[in-house]
Amino acid sequence: MLRSVTSPQLYLVLLIGCVTVLVSIAAIRATHRLGLPALLVFLGAGMALGEDGLGIAFGDFGLAQVIGTFALALILIEGGLSTRWKAISGQLAPASLLATFGVFITVAVVAAGAHYLLGFAWQAALVFGAVVASTDAAAVFSELRNVGLPRRLSGTLEAESGFNDAPAVILVLAFSSAAGIPSAGDLVVTLVWELAAGAAIGLVIGFGGAWLLRRLALPVSGLYPLAVFSLGMAAFAASGALHASGFIAAYLAALVLGNSRLPHRAATQSFATGLGWMAQLGMFVMLGMLASPATLLDAVVPALILGAVLTLVARPLSVVLCLLPFRFSIREQALIAWAGLRGAVPIVLATIPHSERLPGAQALWEIVFILVLAFTLLQGPTLPWMAKRLRLSQPGLVQEVDIETAPLDAVDAEVLTITIPRRSGLAGLRLFELRLPEGSAVASVVRANRLFVPAHGERLRSGDQLIVVTYPDLREATERRLTALARAGRLARWLGETGED
Repeated sequence: MLRSVTSPQLYLVLLIGCVTVLVSIAAIRATHRLGLPALLVFLGAGMALGEDGLGIAFGDFGLAQVIGTFALALILIEGGLSTRWKAISGQLAPASLLATFGVFITVAVVAAGAHYLLGFAWQAALVFGAVVASTDAAAVFSELRNVGLPRRLSGTLEAESGFNDAPAVILVLAFSSAAGIPSAGDLVVTLVWELAAGAAIGLVIGFGGAWLLRRLALPVSGLYPLAVFSLGMAAFAASGALHASGFIAAYLAALVLGNSRLPHRAATQSFATGLGWMAQLGMFVMLGMLASPATLLDAVVPALILGAVLTLVARPLSVVLCLLPFRFSIREQALIAWAGLRGAVPIVLATIPHSERLPGAQALWEIVFILVLAFTLLQGPTLPWMAKRLRLSQPGLVQEVDIETAPLDAVDAEVLTITIPRRSGLAGLRLFELRLPEGSAVASVVRANRLFVPAHGERLRSGDQLIVVTYPDLREATERRLTALARAGRLARWLGETGED
C-alpha cells in the first residue's frame, strides 16, 4: 500500500531537499564569519539545483510568486514578534515617512533613471522602481542586530523595513496592470484604503488574540507558538480577502502579540526564528532555481547602472527629504541610507509582471536578480564597517533580559525563567537586593547545569538562570522590577529606572 502512494522520485526529492537545507545551514556558519549575507548561500544553492546545475527544471513564475508571498508573510511575522515595542515606539514617525513617501521618492528617481539612462518605457520603468523601492525585512533584521546600533537608528530601520513592503506591493500591482498606469487619484485611494484597512485588521487581531491567549491555558506549551503564528497568518489572509494590505496586517498583528507578555514567549520566539529561517531558505532556493546563469550575463550592466542610481541617488535623497522634520545628524542619515538593504522582496515582486504578462518581464526579473545579488554583497558585509567609520556602532550595549512565562495551573501561579546576559545589571547582585514584589520569589537558580536553591545572600552571575514563581496579577510588576535591575543594577529605583518599555 505504501509503495502505491509513493515513488523513488518522491524520496529523491525529499533527500535533495534535506541535503540542501543541511548544506545551506553549514555554509551559513562560514559566510557569517566572513560577514557575507545568508541569502547569497541560499540563492547559490538554488542556482546549483537549477537547470544549469543539477538539471532540476523550474520556471513557474506564478507559483514562485504565490510561495514567495506567503514566505514574506512568515518573515514579517517573525520580524514583528522579535521587535521590541520600546525599540521602535519613538521612531514611528520617521519610519512611517520612509516607508511611504520614501518609497514614492525612490520609485520616481529609479524610474527616471531606467527611462532616461536605459530607454525603458515609462510603465516598465515605474514597475522596476516599485519593485526595488522597499528595503527587505529579513535582511535588515538579520544584519542590524549584529551591528550594535543606537536604539534610535536600529528602531527606525527595523520599523521602516516592516512597514514599507505594503506600499511597494500595492504600487507594483498598480503599475503592472494591463490597463496601463493608473491615475494619481486612483492610486492614492487604493493606497490609503489598503494600508488603513490592513493596519486596522492587524491591530484588531493582534490585541484580540493577545487577550484570548492570556486567558486560555493551553495543555501543551508547543501550542502557543502555533497559535501566535496562526493569528499572524489570519491577519494576513483576512486582509487579503478584503483587498487590504496583508503584509502590514501580518506585521502589526505579530508586533502586538510579540509585546503582549504572552505565556511561553521565549519558546514562541525560538519557533518564530526557526520558521523565519526556513521561509528564507525555501524562498531564496526557489528564486535561485528560477535563474539561469547563461541568460543573466546580459543583465549585469543594466543592473549595476540602476543599482548605482538606487543606492547612491534614490535612497540617500529619500532619506534626506523624509528625515528633514527630525533631528538626525548627517552621519546618522548616511548610515540609514547605506543600510537600505534589498533581499528577497524585490525578486519576489519582480515575478508579478510575469503573471500580468507585462512586455519585457523576463529581462526585468533578471536585472532585479543581479542588482540584489551584487548590492547585497556590497552593502551587507560593509555595514558594520560603515557604522564604525561613522562612529555610530555601540558593541558594548547592555543586552535586555529575556523573561519567559509558563502557567502553573495547580496553584494558579506562573513560573518566570530569566537568563542573565553579559553586562546585565543583575549580575553581581545578591538575592535579597532583587526586592521583588511580595508574593514573588526566586525558587531556584541554574548555574553551570546545576540546580540549587539560593541562599538569601547568594550573589548572581552572568549566565545564571533564575526560576521565579509569582501570581498572575504580580507578573507584570515582577517583570518590570527584573527589567529595571537588568538595565540599571541595584540603584535602579534611585536612578528612576522602572523597567517600563
